[in-house]
Amino acid sequence: MTIRSVTTTPFPDQKPGTSGLRKKVPVFQQPGYAENFIQSIFDALSGFAGKTLVIGGDGRFYNREVIQIAIRMAAANGFGTILVGRGGILSTPAASHLIRHHHAFGGIILSASHNPGGPTEDFGIKYNISNGGPAPEKLTDAIYGNSRTITRYLTLDAPDVDLDRDGVAQVGGATVRIIDPVADYATLMEQLFDFDAIRALIGGGFGIAFDAMSAVTGPYATEILEKRLGAPPGTVRNGTPLPDFGHHHPDPNLVHAKALYDEMMGPDAPDFGAASDGDGDRNLIIGKGIFITPSDSLAMLAANADLAPGYARGLAGIARSMPTSGAADKVAEGLGLPLFETPTGWKFFGNLLDAGKATICGEESAGTGSDHVREKDGLWAVLLWLNILAVRRESVRAIAEAHWARFGRNYYARHDYEAVDSAAADALMAELRGKLGALPGTSVGQLRIAEADDFAYLDPIDGSESRQQGIRILFDGGSRIVFRLSGTGTSGATIRVYIERYEPADGDLGQDTGDAIADLIAAAETIAGIARHTDRTAPDVIT
Repeated sequence: MTIRSVTTTPFPDQKPGTSGLRKKVPVFQQPGYAENFIQSIFDALSGFAGKTLVIGGDGRFYNREVIQIAIRMAAANGFGTILVGRGGILSTPAASHLIRHHHAFGGIILSASHNPGGPTEDFGIKYNISNGGPAPEKLTDAIYGNSRTITRYLTLDAPDVDLDRDGVAQVGGATVRIIDPVADYATLMEQLFDFDAIRALIGGGFGIAFDAMSAVTGPYATEILEKRLGAPPGTVRNGTPLPDFGHHHPDPNLVHAKALYDEMMGPDAPDFGAASDGDGDRNLIIGKGIFITPSDSLAMLAANADLAPGYARGLAGIARSMPTSGAADKVAEGLGLPLFETPTGWKFFGNLLDAGKATICGEESAGTGSDHVREKDGLWAVLLWLNILAVRRESVRAIAEAHWARFGRNYYARHDYEAVDSAAADALMAELRGKLGALPGTSVGQLRIAEADDFAYLDPIDGSESRQQGIRILFDGGSRIVFRLSGTGTSGATIRVYIERYEPADGDLGQDTGDAIADLIAAAETIAGIARHTDRTAPDVIT
C-alpha cells in the first residue's frame, strides 16, 4: 500500500474547545474536514513512529466512518500499532485506561459527549496524550495552528478494516488490533472496588436501576452490574449503543433522564438509580426519594472513599472545577487534605493526578473520577457509590443527611441558557467584566457583594496560566454566583449560571433548593441582565 499525500486547504473553524473539536455531522462530512483535523493532530506530535495509537468512540452517527479514516491516516503517518475497540466502541474512560494500560503514545476519541447524535446532530474528535488525559492547551493550540496552515494530509488506499470481529489486520506498515472494549476496564474496576461486598448487597435484594441512555456505557454496565455483580437482567436499561441514542439526548440530568428520576421519586422506587452519558464519562446519582447533585456526590464520595479497597490508603488531595460547589472544600478541610480549584476541563486535573497531588476530582457537570484514569468516569462513580452503600448498609438518603450534618450543605443549581446568539453572550460577559471593579461593597436586595473577579488559574505543577475562566460574584456568608460560557456545544453559545448558598451544619439543612437560592437567582438577573441580553426569561435546563 502506497502512502498518498492529498492536497488540501484549511478550514477556518477547527479550533478545539475544552474537549476537542465538536461540530454538526454535516460539517464533518465535508470532503477533507475530518482528514484535515486528524492530520493537524499528527503534525503537532513528534516521536510516534512505530508507537501505539488507541482509536474508538461512543458509537454515534458517523463514528465508524471516521474510525476507518483515522486508521488509514495513522498508518500513513507512521504509527506501528493501532488498537480499536470492537464495533468502534470505546467509552472515554475506557480509552484513557487502554492508553495507560498498553503504554500507548496517545489516542483519538470520537465523541461529542452528552450532546445528541444523528445525521444532523453532533460529532467530535479529540486527542488524548500518553497519560490517558485530554491534550493540554499548549498542544490544542498547536493543533489549531496547524489546521489554519495545512496544505496536505497523508492516507493510504486500503480497504476498510472489519471492526466487528476481534483480530488483527495489516494496514500499510501498521498492525491494527480489534479488541474487546470492555474487558480491560472491567478488570480495573474489580481491582478498585469490593465486588464481593457489592455482590452481597445486591444478593440481599438491593434494587438498582441504571439508564445507559442508548449510549456507550451500556455494554460496560451490563458486563459489570449484571454479569459480574449479579444484578438481575434488565437492571441496565437502554443498554445498546445506538447512532442516534434512540432519538434521545444522552445527558444524565433531571431533564433528559426524567423517566429515571420519576421512578426514583415514586412509591415503588428501587434503592439506587444511576445513569451515564453519551461517551460514559458523566454520571447521575439518585437514591430512593433523593437526588444527589454532582457537587454533593463528589464531596460524599471523597468523604467515604477509604471504604473501597482502591482508596483504603486515603486520599492525597481533592480537586474540583471552579464552578463546582464548595462542598468538597468542606470535606478537604475536615479531613486535613489539600483542595485544588481549577478551570473547567478535565485536562486541568491531569497534572495534579500525575504529580500525586490529588486522588479524586470532580466537576459540577456530572463528571467525577480519580487517579485510576485521566478522564472523568461515570461508571466508576456508580461503583464507588455501590461500594460505600455495601459497607455502610445505609440508604442514599441516610448517607447524604449524615454528610450534611457533619460538613454543612451547599444548596446549588446550574441554569443553562442554550444556543444563545454568540454575539449576545459575548456582550453579556463583556459587560460583566467591565463592572467587576465597582461591584464589591454594593448590595442586591439583602445580599452584599464581598468580592467579584474573573477567575484565573496558575497551574501549581507546570506554571501555566489560564485567564478569563468564569466571572465570580462572592457574597458575604459564603454564597456566590458564577457566570461562564461553555465550550462543549456545537451551535451558538451556552451561558451557564451557577448559584450556590452554603448552610452550616447547625443551620436549616432541609430546605427546598429552589427556596434556598431564590434571592440569588433574582440577584443573577439583576447583576447580569440575562433577559435584556438574550431575550430569554428562563433557562433551558436547570440541574
